[in-house]
Amino acid sequence: MIQLLNPKFGWQRVLNPLVLSFFGLLISAQLWVSPALATGVYTMPSLSAGDPTWVIDDANVLSRLVQGKLSNQLSELADATGYEVRYVTIHRFDYGETAQTFVDKLFEKWFPTPEAQANQVIVLLDNLTNTSAIHVGDAAKTLLTDAIAESVAQETLQVPLRQGDKYQQAFSDVSDRLAVVLSGGPDPGPPVVTEKVNVEGTFTSAEETDTNSATLIVIVLLIAATIIPMVTYFWYVR
Repeated sequence: MIQLLNPKFGWQRVLNPLVLSFFGLLISAQLWVSPALATGVYTMPSLSAGDPTWVIDDANVLSRLVQGKLSNQLSELADATGYEVRYVTIHRFDYGETAQTFVDKLFEKWFPTPEAQANQVIVLLDNLTNTSAIHVGDAAKTLLTDAIAESVAQETLQVPLRQGDKYQQAFSDVSDRLAVVLSGGPDPGPPVVTEKVNVEGTFTSAEETDTNSATLIVIVLLIAATIIPMVTYFWYVR
């Protein structure tokens, strides 16, 4: 490195700028690629009310079979009620973006007028952080209230993810709940979470008790075999 920077070497004078230029290009490429990996609202495909696109799985977390089932269910829901629900998954936000700000901007992009927004619902998931959000149009809010919508995004969708990234089940559960609510039925509520209690570990078995007792007896005998001769010896010496 010292020789490379030494002006006495002519070829090094030519090489130094080339090396510096190479590292400069490398750093610039890294700075340019990092933002490109993020998903921005305006990189999402265009969509409008009435479009038969129901699932945009940009994060590739849903199988084709599940996407087909979800699309069929949402299409039937739209035909029966007029409410259009769409699922969007992405892998990474732009810097400073959150799930809620992203879905709010996406809602405005796809449905720019109050008339187009009224019956629309978008459920969004970022699989890098497993954060989710929902945006509901004003007309759809008559059935899908803010409280229910929040529960759908943060409970129905999130419980299967906390149990091991079960994306297929998460969106299937969301679809089942939204289908009931937007059809005018009673809200089935979020999934019930039950904690498993390890009953077997609560009590000591008979075998464990016998083993522990035997071990304790052996330890006591070893201690006695060591201490008694020592005490006897010192007593005798005195």
